[in-house]
Amino acid sequence: MTTEIFDHMPDGRPVHAIWLRGQKLSARILTMGATVQDLRLAGVAHPLVLGFPTLAPYFGPGLYVGALVGRVANRIGGARFALDGRQIRVDANEGENLLHGGRDGIHHQIWHIKDQGPDYAVLGLDLPDGHMGFPGALQIEARISVTDDVLGFDLSATTDAPTPVNLAHHGYFCLDDSGDIRGHQLQVAADHYLPVDATLIPTGAVADVSGTAFDFRTPRAIAPAGYDHNLCFASERGPLRPVASLAGQGGLKMQIETTEPGLQIYDGRHFSGTPGLDGQSYGPFAGTALETQAWPDAVNHPHFPDTILRPGERYHATTRYRFTT
Repeated sequence: MTTEIFDHMPDGRPVHAIWLRGQKLSARILTMGATVQDLRLAGVAHPLVLGFPTLAPYFGPGLYVGALVGRVANRIGGARFALDGRQIRVDANEGENLLHGGRDGIHHQIWHIKDQGPDYAVLGLDLPDGHMGFPGALQIEARISVTDDVLGFDLSATTDAPTPVNLAHHGYFCLDDSGDIRGHQLQVAADHYLPVDATLIPTGAVADVSGTAFDFRTPRAIAPAGYDHNLCFASERGPLRPVASLAGQGGLKMQIETTEPGLQIYDGRHFSGTPGLDGQSYGPFAGTALETQAWPDAVNHPHFPDTILRPGERYHATTRYRFTT
């Protein structure tokens, strides 16, 4: 376990990096955004995730890469919703919509180190009432670990007022050295997906994947790309179970286990040559984001899984990424 200064925020505050080392995996975690900046598997020459050697790209083309996002991951249509008879307006940072908690979401916050060991770190973050327009002071805790061949996230939160909560790890994975994930084989145990409008807000329909480009129930290549959609496993948070797998062209495979009811697939088409780890240049489709989470815009669709956290309750979400060769 090693902790060091990685870089500095635009206002001069230091961002620390924590190296976690397990039997097979090692991960470098930044205190800004609880970001997985690097992830390595013994015997594999290339990194398993996209990341950047300095902080600057995380405020530009590398926005959200490897970070935890929230307090509400994904999108809220019109940056507004009703809660207990009250109309709430939140930060519109993607056109008229909210994306990943707003422009100053948890991805750009400095988290404090609450506990750490050789193979884990516990990071905490307190968001005040009204942050990005959301009601309720929210206390978040993230335990990130590397155990044997598993990268693990245990996320929890409490609030002093009703508020929506949906936290997600926004890592971009590439399991070979091709620099293009369209040849990766993806399998997802989801019978349904959420159709979206032109601004990527769910229409409210929950559609059968049969006969569509969203049917990954048997493994197939991600190409042709065009994905920024939620696949649906269940109508509520459940027990930890396998939900998806991704395989690179070199034989490396990742299995995803989660308690969450959905998986957002994004193909990384926006990358345009930003320098990354090991001198790589991240072009379009350099990595795929596989974000375990609640369904997007759930606050505006009563038939979607409920995302409202209330005082006295505890939000808890667990996700495991298991790597095998």
